[in-house]
Amino acid sequence: MPQALLESSAALGRRSGAASSALAASYLARPDAERLLVVGTGPLALELVEAHTAVRTIRHVLVWGRDLQKANRLAARFHRPKFRIEATGDLEGAVRGADIVACATTARESLIRGDWLRPGQHLDLLGGVTQEMREADDGCIRRSRVFVDCRDRTPVEAGDIAQPLASGLLTADDIAGDLFDLSRGERAGRRFYDQITLFKSVGTALADLCAAQMAVEMVLHNDSIR
Repeated sequence: MPQALLESSAALGRRSGAASSALAASYLARPDAERLLVVGTGPLALELVEAHTAVRTIRHVLVWGRDLQKANRLAARFHRPKFRIEATGDLEGAVRGADIVACATTARESLIRGDWLRPGQHLDLLGGVTQEMREADDGCIRRSRVFVDCRDRTPVEAGDIAQPLASGLLTADDIAGDLFDLSRGERAGRRFYDQITLFKSVGTALADLCAAQMAVEMVLHNDSIR
């Protein structure tokens, strides 16, 4: 029997931020990461800020978007946060200065360049969910230890992985692991301090189910308290 009816966009946003970004970053981002760059100003951008600040002690957040006014409005939604947040129009400078770069865009051409990256960064790619879309260029793939959320789907569906695989830049064996491997402790995440890590996600139905189950459990728990 149906147990609940969830509004899909709200559930998707929170699930994506929690499973695809925060959980992966807890294994892959440096423990001392303090500077976060969010690339994109769409519905998932807010979730990316919430996700990464939940698993790392972020002190400074920058938001970049093609429309600077939208980036400013997004930054203004945080009132008295534990971190400083502001918009920026300088994408290259923001990437170079960040510890974590989190992208949630609909870009069809790469926004993040590999020669902008510096040792120790973590790159979180949440957008680009079709084969034709890219958020990071081949240089990012070449310089990074690459992880995906699901080995079965992500290399086929996401352009950031599918295109380098098709060109021969990346092989299936070059993908260090997926979120299942990391969560089970079957593959190590960040292996050393200066390593660049990259996590690419397209989302999984299992994560949707887990998010729905947690929402139902929270409602039942609150009802029992009342």
